[in-house]
Amino acid sequence: MKNETYVRILRDMHFKNPVIIEGLPGIGLVGKIAAEHLAREVKAKRIAEIYSPHFPHQVVMRKNGTIRPLRNVLYGYKKQNKEFVILLGDVQAVTSEGQFEITNKMIDYFKQINVKRIYTLGGYGSGRHIDNPRVLGAATHKKLVKEMEKHNVIFGKSKGTIIGAAGMLLGIGKLRGMEGVCLMGETHGAYVDAKSAKAVLSALCSILGIKVNLGKLDERVKIDEISEKEMKKIKEAKESSESLSYIR
Repeated sequence: MKNETYVRILRDMHFKNPVIIEGLPGIGLVGKIAAEHLAREVKAKRIAEIYSPHFPHQVVMRKNGTIRPLRNVLYGYKKQNKEFVILLGDVQAVTSEGQFEITNKMIDYFKQINVKRIYTLGGYGSGRHIDNPRVLGAATHKKLVKEMEKHNVIFGKSKGTIIGAAGMLLGIGKLRGMEGVCLMGETHGAYVDAKSAKAVLSALCSILGIKVNLGKLDERVKIDEISEKEMKKIKEAKESSESLSYIR
């Protein structure tokens, strides 16, 4: 294995013009949850793995007692006129240099399979609890804004920067002739947020013109809400104990 990022092809799936859907770990794990759920529901097939020296120097221990390196994985889906490739993974690069190198390697592969459009998924941290998360958007080209607004994606309300693969794939992709949109679900930012992931996936399915069962996501939403309440109780109890004063 060379000391550089490489894409290991596992299955030669022939595409005409697929779109890329990125869902690597990020704020609230919003993109990761949404993309993983989509991959499971459509039974996407593993087509490639990405290994890189820019990933953390760790291996994953499996339940069967073996180990494997950290990786990103590409899953392909083809049915009638619907074609897409889902990017999932354990981690992202830990440095800016690594992000550039990995992103360019990915786009090299995307060029080979004739990708023209990229959708990146993630969370938009607000620092507060959101009951009904909106899906905010950022696009590489103005023409995409009107197209996405038809699917209730809101533009012009987000600000700041898009960190990591969700931003880099769009930025470098644009420089290399691709177009793309980042779909960001509003989220607190400190908790795993399946509710926000559901909002993002619903918007994405509308854009792609597909239907996906969201029932299992609803179950995860309930679990996350219970966990969030417990976290709040612990935080409130800690703050209360720290604020106690005594007369000496």
